[in-house]
Amino acid sequence: MLSKVSIFWFRRDLRLNDNTGLYHALLENEAVLPLFIFDKKILDNLEDVYDRRVDFIHQAITSISEQLNKIGSSMITCHAEPLEAFKQLIDTYTIKTVYTNHDYEPYARERDEQIKQFLNSIGIDFKTFKDQTIFEKDEVVKDDGKPYTVFTPYSKKWKNKLNAGHTASYSTADYFNNFLKQNTTTLPTLKSLGFEKTDIQLNNSAQILNENLIRGYKENRDYPGTNGTSRLSVYLRFGVVSIRELARKASQLSESWLNELIWRDFYMMILWHFPHIEKSCFKPAYNNIPWRNDEDLFKAWCEGKTGFPIVDAGMRELSATGFMHNRVRMIVSSFLIKDLLINWQWGEAHFAKKLNDFDLSANNGGWQWAAGSGCDAAPYFRVFNPTEQQKKFDPQFIYIKKWVPEFGTDKYPTPVVDHAQARLRTLAVYKKALIESRQAELF
Repeated sequence: MLSKVSIFWFRRDLRLNDNTGLYHALLENEAVLPLFIFDKKILDNLEDVYDRRVDFIHQAITSISEQLNKIGSSMITCHAEPLEAFKQLIDTYTIKTVYTNHDYEPYARERDEQIKQFLNSIGIDFKTFKDQTIFEKDEVVKDDGKPYTVFTPYSKKWKNKLNAGHTASYSTADYFNNFLKQNTTTLPTLKSLGFEKTDIQLNNSAQILNENLIRGYKENRDYPGTNGTSRLSVYLRFGVVSIRELARKASQLSESWLNELIWRDFYMMILWHFPHIEKSCFKPAYNNIPWRNDEDLFKAWCEGKTGFPIVDAGMRELSATGFMHNRVRMIVSSFLIKDLLINWQWGEAHFAKKLNDFDLSANNGGWQWAAGSGCDAAPYFRVFNPTEQQKKFDPQFIYIKKWVPEFGTDKYPTPVVDHAQARLRTLAVYKKALIESRQAELF
């Protein structure tokens, strides 16, 4: 049994620099053991052995391990369910305190409460900190203390409340000497975790933050055929970059890009206050929409074979890369829901499987926005016309030709629906269901 240590548990914060919980762990202790758990509860539910996200995490953990080795320390990793991992750790180490950063998803909240209760029962403190948001939980609320459900007033108060303290970095490097001195890295291979190498590549922070691109974000962000978006979402999702660093840059360079970071806080706040949205509509009346849920049409949508080129390009980009341009995400989601009349939850689940940057709160928020069922959602009668969207945002077919090379030939499929007719059908279905729901509430 080693002398007493404190543990810092990495989760959605895969970096050594400017890491809130890690800073406090190092500041308050002289022997901090870095830990990462490859959570079997999560990994066992992934269907594709070529999951880019697992590869990305593995690369990030490898990078952290290499940095730790250079300063005479190392990371311990476990491939287990978290509670079992901690039960194993207490057999090896005398643990004083476990530090980590907040997570807001329902599974994470349940997991952390379970871990906290177990550790507290054997005299070990469990401390968590805010790290992946600028403002969280009840920090930006209405004057009456209730949570915002509309983005614009939330964003205004968010900006009014922001000051330099909220985006200041935590100087973890000043305390690196307080990492436990050991050389026992236990990093498993991807194959031993049940996964294979993919094409995703972790770049260092100097390579991923393009200030000129951020300056031009407002003008270029809607055009998928241009390099107009930051591609930072996967880095932010797994905490390879600090939200505070990005918010500082956004405040200096682009309010439009800052708004995207605020949307992220907004959706995390919504999930925290309204956890039911994980499995149902934010607006209960929308649970009563009688979806068609045609499996053949859903398959055509997933494979990018709908006969609507901007939709097909987006779905093929997603399958090939794990990424989809944000404007195109809105187009393909509107098409699935409003043209094919397929439950938004089918699309949400498909994105959850495929997106490198999958984040429950943002993914759910985006799909419920498109369906009209979420907070601050597009009204149900707003239906994107995929042809008009293509004319506006990919007029030269640059994006479409990249991902749909057979477009314009007899090999390209004919449209699976008539958009004008599909739109009218969906409006009628929504209207009828919402009227019936209101009537049911009255009686």
